[in-house]
Amino acid sequence: MAKKKKKEKKAMQIGKLYQVSGDKIERKNKFCTKCGPGYFLAKHKDRETCGKCGYSEIISKK
Repeated sequence: MAKKKKKEKKAMQIGKLYQVSGDKIERKNKFCTKCGPGYFLAKHKDRETCGKCGYSEIISKK
């Protein structure tokens, strides 16, 4: 059997997580409540999840 090749992961584009307006820098995503500052929640269609611990928040549509 031949070994499977691992797919290379793309590096996270940190510039997409922040927005610069004037002299202030604002975060677009929330931080994880379990992991603390520095770990962002990824936005999906119906939820926000943490890539480190797996914590997720379901977004309800009103």
